[in-house]
Amino acid sequence: MAITLVNPEGLPEIGAYRQVSVATGSRLVFIAGQVAWDARGATVGEGDLAAQVEQCYLNIGTALAGVGGSFDDVAKLTLHVVDWTPDKMPLVLEGIARAGAKLGGTPVPPGTLLGVAALDVPEHLVEVEATAVLD
Repeated sequence: MAITLVNPEGLPEIGAYRQVSVATGSRLVFIAGQVAWDARGATVGEGDLAAQVEQCYLNIGTALAGVGGSFDDVAKLTLHVVDWTPDKMPLVLEGIARAGAKLGGTPVPPGTLLGVAALDVPEHLVEVEATAVLD
């Protein structure tokens, strides 16, 4: 495995992700921001943040599988959430957990969550991008 996830001593333990990823692989994979589209380009979960987060993660899983990887290879995630407020965190975590159940484990690489005013179309509530490292 090209990625080792750690929480170094002196940094807080955060259940939703690890603070640091150490990459030892040789192929960098940059996945464009994924929105809640299905394979046909239809929006999944309109108005439902948890469902959209789940679909974004599943899309990243599909992209990774397409290049011979999995979420175990993800070094960093960035989530862009429309009109972010901290009370939305349970919905984000629910979507991640639901995707994890389908992906064979909840992804916990380091991540950054950013609040944004809008995304590509009004029905998209979240966009998730990933950087992975493969052997």
